[in-house]
Amino acid sequence: MNQDPLPPTLPDTDRTRHRRLRDQGSPDRAALDAILDAGFVCHLGVVVDGQPMVVPTVYGNDSRNLYFHGSVAGRSLVASPRATVCVTVTHLDGLVLARSVFEHGVNYRSAMIYGVPRLVADPEEKLAGLRCLTEQAAPAQWDHARRPNRRELAATVLLALSLEEASVKIRTGGPDDGDGSSVSAPGRRTSASA
Repeated sequence: MNQDPLPPTLPDTDRTRHRRLRDQGSPDRAALDAILDAGFVCHLGVVVDGQPMVVPTVYGNDSRNLYFHGSVAGRSLVASPRATVCVTVTHLDGLVLARSVFEHGVNYRSAMIYGVPRLVADPEEKLAGLRCLTEQAAPAQWDHARRPNRRELAATVLLALSLEEASVKIRTGGPDDGDGSSVSAPGRRTSASA
């Protein structure tokens, strides 16, 4: 398992290239780390039996891998180590209400991570990954709660998704509705100004 640090800049690949709202994109790995560090729920997108499936799940982040887990019977996790997945993490920071509903938006921080997850089979890494996941959701709980026993470990699938290929978008600030045609005529009430 490669432990070299990942480069400080996210790669520009066909999957991660920003095609719309490029100014909201960030190439900085530090921005990805901050988004992942701020949350603990991700959405795993995977194709199972030819059908798309998006599963919310708890994750852990160690700056090289995103760890997520579930039951050995979970169809999405069983399919994941053989398939390219997309994992997303989004934080909604606020509504942006403009004078025109067309210009309404949200302030957000989001990340998309692409790759083929690796099934974690090594017992030491599995415990370390589960600790990472536990500490992400509830800091300091690993040292206060009972550790997983052999039966629980056998019933749990842990996957590691490399953070090598990822995309970040961040929107901050107020509305940008200016004086364009989408703004109501003077004196006319709109739902945003009512």
